Parts: sequence; C-alpha cells; structure tokens
Amino acid sequence: MASLLYQQIEMLSREKHIEPEVVISAIEDAMVVAARKFYKTDEDLRGKFNADSGQVDVYAVLTVVEEVTDPKREISVADARKKDPSAELGSEIRTAKPTDVLGRIAAQTAKQVILQKVREAERDTIYNEYHTRAGELVTVIVKRAEGPDLIVDMGRTEARLPKREQSKLETYNIGERLRVVIKAVDRAAKGPQVIVSRADASLVQRLFEMEVPEIYDGTVQIRAAAREAGERTKVAVASRDKDVDPVGACVGMKGMRVQSIIRELRGEKIDIIPYSEETVAFAQKALSPAKVTRVQITDPENKKLEVIVEDSQLSLAIGKKGQNVRLASKLIGWDIDIKSEEEKRREIEAEMTRLTAPTTPLTVLAGVGPKTIEKMEAAGITNLEQLAAMTPEQLMEIPGIGEKMVDKIYQAVNRFYESGETGGAAAEASAETAEEVPEGAEAPETAESSHAETEAETNREASSEKSTAETHSAAAESAEDHPAEEQQEEKSS
Repeated sequence: MASLLYQQIEMLSREKHIEPEVVISAIEDAMVVAARKFYKTDEDLRGKFNADSGQVDVYAVLTVVEEVTDPKREISVADARKKDPSAELGSEIRTAKPTDVLGRIAAQTAKQVILQKVREAERDTIYNEYHTRAGELVTVIVKRAEGPDLIVDMGRTEARLPKREQSKLETYNIGERLRVVIKAVDRAAKGPQVIVSRADASLVQRLFEMEVPEIYDGTVQIRAAAREAGERTKVAVASRDKDVDPVGACVGMKGMRVQSIIRELRGEKIDIIPYSEETVAFAQKALSPAKVTRVQITDPENKKLEVIVEDSQLSLAIGKKGQNVRLASKLIGWDIDIKSEEEKRREIEAEMTRLTAPTTPLTVLAGVGPKTIEKMEAAGITNLEQLAAMTPEQLMEIPGIGEKMVDKIYQAVNRFYESGETGGAAAEASAETAEEVPEGAEAPETAESSHAETEAETNREASSEKSTAETHSAAAESAEDHPAEEQQEEKSS
C-alpha cells in the first residue's frame, strides 16, 4: 500500500499537471542537499524514495577502482570486498547516512528545494504545451491587473495580456470573459509565460474561422490581413471554388456573420476585400472605399507604387490620419505614394517645363576653371541651372571641392546672374586661370594670358598711332582748303 506521502505526491502531480516521478526526483534531490549541508561533506550523495514507507534514504556512494585517487568518491577493490564480498571493479558501494538527525534547518532547505523543482517542472510543462499553439483562439477570464498589463486565467495556467496587445478603445473589468489569441510563450519570464493578444490581426482571422463555415472547411481562404486594433481591419479573401463568392460568404445574410465579429471587437470597422495575384488590381481594391483612377509600379525592386485618384477621392483614399492608405500598404506589402489628378498634372507640367527649358553650360562661369567643371560634370551637374539649385553642403560632397572653392563657385554664379550677359561672361571666363591654385597662393601667369596681354597692348598702340595719323591728315586737308587763313595764322603767330 502506498504511503500517505506518496498519495500527496500524486495529488500534487494532478494539480500541477506534472508527472509524479518529477516530484519524487525533487524530494530526493532536496534530501541530498539537506544532508550535504548538515554533514558538510563533498561525498557523492544520492537519495532514494521508498513509496511504501514514505521514507527518503540518503547514501554515500563510492566507486570501486584499482587505484584510489579521491578517497571521498572512490574505494579500492580490497576495501570494497570487506564491505561487500561480491564487489567488483567498477561497481558501487553504498553507505547509508542517517537522516533523522538533519533537524529543522535542513528540513526547511529541503522544502525550498522541492518547491523550486516543482515550479521549474510546472513551467517546463506549460512551455511544452503552449509553445506550439501560437495563433490559437482561447477564452480567458480577467483575473487581476499588474500595472498596465492584465493577468488572465486560461484554466490550467495564467497568461499575460500586455498593454501593447490590448485594443486601444477597449476597457476590461475583473471577471470579464475575453477571446484572445496566444501570441507567444516566453520561457524566461518571471511571471506568467504565456502572452495573449487582443490586438493581433490573427484574432480577426480566428473569429472569421469560427463564424464562416466556408473559411473553416478551406473553401474560402484569408490570404492577408492588416489591422489597427480598435479602429479598422482590412481582410483579403479568396475562394477556391469559382461558384463561391468569398466576400459574400464572409459578410453573410444581411451582414450577420461580419456583424457578429464586429460586436466581439467592440465596434471595430472591417473591410473585406477580394484578393488578387496582380499587384495593380489588388492595390485598387485594397484602397476601397476610395475609387482609384490608376496604379503604376514605380520601383519593383523596393516595392513602391504610385496611385492616382480623383481630387474628390483623395481624402477618402488617405483616410483619417492616413489610416486607409497605411492599412492598404500593409495588406499588399508595397509602399503606396498616393496623389490627386491635379497634383499629378502639375508634377508632369513642371517636369516638361524642366526638360524643355534652355540650359546654360558651366563654361560661362567666370573664375571657375575647367578641372572644377569636370569634377562637377562627373558628379552629374551639367548646367548652370542645376548648380544654382544646389546647397553648399551638396557641393562639398563632390570629391575635390572644398569650402573655399564652393564660395568661389557661388560668387561666379551670382556674378553671372547679376550681369545677365552670357557672352561677356564667356569672354571673361576664357581670360581666367585654367587651373585652380592652392588657398593663399597667387595664380601663375600662363603663356596664353601673357600672349593675350601682349596682343592687347599692341592693339592699343596701333590704335593710338592710327588716331594720331588721322589727326595729322585732317589738319593737312584743312590747310589745303584754307591757305589764306593758314598764312594769316602764321603771321599772327
């Protein structure tokens, strides 16, 4: 007949949903810890529980070896045969340790060890049971609040409903029944390990499976879902049977099926959308109730779409605080850039104006050498209009252009726009130094500039001589026309 202690072990096992062997092992380990603490020994101690008597015996175990190196754990063959004539090499010799002298402190230590072992076994059991049930719908009862989080009773164990997993517009009362989904199982948590959620999109999917038989049997599938808990959910559904309307099956007769889910979610709005494999068609449906004019894929690699809607539909397509377009983007898995037709028209006109507008080459800038122009052209700056639209920080990102060169470039741009004469600026630019010089150094005089200055000086001298010759010629002609006056003037002089 089993002892009273063993009967209590079985009761504890049923209550905690753990095996009786786990509790017995915990008791044996506890007695070993208590005995080692009492005897203050390093011997190899082992416990043995007797189910009939309820007694836990503790033994010191010695291994039979040829040569003893650790007397506390080993024994020679000769000494072993003195205690047990049948002892052989490799066998074990057990020596009982009295447990009736352990006392109150040792018993308290044993109790703590037993509780700890049972608690660890219980946590392992909970983890093994629930970690494979993530996404499952369960009904819980609100038990208590721990700060912003709620502790709910799942029947066999407690679970945690964190603040981040609660619906924004819901309030919960102690004792209230809730439908939640198992989010995850946190093995390292100090409190309840199971994390449940009322805000996850999978909650809506599980509720549809309960309310819609076509979803439960697989005729209608929920292909995607996006949710902002307490406000709006978008669900994309597809049918495996061409004769079954997926949207109609989810809505139900007079909306009874979807209304039941809305009541469970405390009035949260639900948009049911037919799923499409084509991204453009799916995006048009995902933005409902807004009517989309056209959808264009702008960046397939980064999954970006441009959606054009009528001016009157823009606010509806964006939704309150951008909610509609945000949920649609989550649903289809693409980034959506939404624009009105008027905005798109202005954008196209601006682009056409930019493309057709005349551009001014960089060579018209006075004081900017060809090497600097080559650096800017290598960076994609091909005309003066582009250069004028850039910030100093953007210019300094170009390799080989420093802060002083940026100032020099901007001064040249300002002079060009102030003068408004591209021809004069171009002529002036050809006379400037071809290469930039280091800061603080004077520009060296090149052969071309010296030749230009010499030629200009020669031209000035020739012009002066020509002017003098013309003056003398004019005076001679005047003297021939008026000889009398000239002779009179000579006499007067």
